[in-house]
Amino acid sequence: MRRPGGWWRLKSTPEKVETYTRWSFHFFGVIEILALGVTAYGRTGVGLATALFLLVTAHAAVCMLVSSRALHWTRGRRPQPVRQMWALVVVSAVVSVTAVVIAERGPSGEVETAAGSVYGGVLCFAAGVITLGVHDRRRMAGVVAAFAVGAGLLTFPLEMPVLASVVLAGLVMVTGGFLAITSIFSLWLLNAVYALDDARETRARLAVAEERLRFGRDLHDVMGRNLAVIALKSELAVQLSRRGRPEAVEQMIEVQRIAQESQREVRDVVRGYREAALEVELAGARGVLSAAGIAAKVTGDTSGLPPEVQSALGWVVREATTNVLRHGDARKVAVTVRMSEGRAVLTVENDGVAEATGEGPPAGPGGSGLAGLRERLSAVDGTLEAGPVGKGVFRLTAEVPLPAAAAGTALGTAS
Repeated sequence: MRRPGGWWRLKSTPEKVETYTRWSFHFFGVIEILALGVTAYGRTGVGLATALFLLVTAHAAVCMLVSSRALHWTRGRRPQPVRQMWALVVVSAVVSVTAVVIAERGPSGEVETAAGSVYGGVLCFAAGVITLGVHDRRRMAGVVAAFAVGAGLLTFPLEMPVLASVVLAGLVMVTGGFLAITSIFSLWLLNAVYALDDARETRARLAVAEERLRFGRDLHDVMGRNLAVIALKSELAVQLSRRGRPEAVEQMIEVQRIAQESQREVRDVVRGYREAALEVELAGARGVLSAAGIAAKVTGDTSGLPPEVQSALGWVVREATTNVLRHGDARKVAVTVRMSEGRAVLTVENDGVAEATGEGPPAGPGGSGLAGLRERLSAVDGTLEAGPVGKGVFRLTAEVPLPAAAAGTALGTAS
């Protein structure tokens, strides 16, 4: 069963920022209802106040719809919400004209103040929201200016002084421009977060690709020369055989020797790649995680550990690093190696883990994952424990018993 708030922890960092941005835009509509609609009840009668409240609520709902569609358009998920934007313009005009009529024909007194607040407020909020659906800066400025001019023109039926109309238009210009700048900055920040997340994934893929290229270069260095020699000696043996020369047998014996040597060297390269020393794996993990934008902290001493223990723990480091890169949304990883009661203990702890199931990260490449690590550790009588240890924190602990001599050396080094 999903824990309360689990839907939030399942989201990546860009998705969390997008959700926060979306609800921030919706909160503008809530502010509009509270600032313009609810306050009308304290300024005029219940009937007119209810009418103004319903008008403001309808306008705020359209603003929320336009901001949500504009956000999807900015992320490339929907077409530009042109119809919704025009609908907001029409609704804003209707609400403004209605507010003007109420202020002109309604009872004198505070009703004019309430209707005037609704009149100017809806134009300010509409100007700020519509700019979300426009990319060009000139068009954004034009939208705000158009609402400001419209606000000034609609005051003429109220027979307001020219100076008051200019002040009202300027107020709509400033307030609408502020809301527009705030909205545009929020979208820019959201796009920047998505771009940084894409860059981090690209850096992680490049780090893995670089490791594969390194392995390919090592394999080429081993096989390139030997294969060229084998080809030359085989061709020489063919020519000697055609001439009936006994040296052809010697050449083929040499080819056989080089082929066997090449096979041994390839096994050494693969063994070094698959069973690297723990220190090498720790250094590689630090480099790959740093390239992916994850803060990696490695502590502990690996000197004095037997080769089989280093190989087993090195696989744990490699698999844990792969899982951190492929799953979750980690920002910090801590790797610790220590000796405890004749055992080598390796701990890998990272944050940013979704807690939907509590079963830890999925299996690693090739379907090995935690089950594969347990099999490798069981070969050296080791154990593996993995699971969440806190809010969004996952810990993997591997323990391998040390031979008596190695344990004494390790303890002496640690002391």
